[in-house]
Amino acid sequence: MSNIIALITGLIFGFGLAISGMTHTEIVLGFLDVAGKWNPSLLFVLGGAVGVTVTSFYWIRKLPKPVLAETFIVTEVKNIDRPLLIGSVLFGLGWGISGYCPGPAIALLAAPNWEVWVFLPAMLFGYGLHEYVSKKFEVTVVNPTDKFPSQPEQPTCG
Repeated sequence: MSNIIALITGLIFGFGLAISGMTHTEIVLGFLDVAGKWNPSLLFVLGGAVGVTVTSFYWIRKLPKPVLAETFIVTEVKNIDRPLLIGSVLFGLGWGISGYCPGPAIALLAAPNWEVWVFLPAMLFGYGLHEYVSKKFEVTVVNPTDKFPSQPEQPTCG
């Protein structure tokens, strides 16, 4: 049942991307070209998405548990670290160069063009490279305020 819900949700998401123009690279690149012929239409799409999300989360946070899961998954990570910054820069560069991000690129499989057939393998390669690098270097985030069992309790002044 959850796979059917995921499929329906994905189709609605893809349909929304297509209607909003997010699958047209000229609209996305026009939005990112603030120094040239800027196209602000994407700003309204983003604003609408944020508005729906903010409204939805108000009600969702009042639920005792998610509708289709046992618990909410909320990250404990609160800090901005090097992997987050590097990933954000790489995502932004890829989006700015190609005009595609993963959601619209996958939605375009319904009506593909040659650019999608170049972007999707590159995207999958990037995912694989991320997995390889993450496992090879075992990137872990440590919160400096956490107490480790091997550290003795520090005496306090006062």
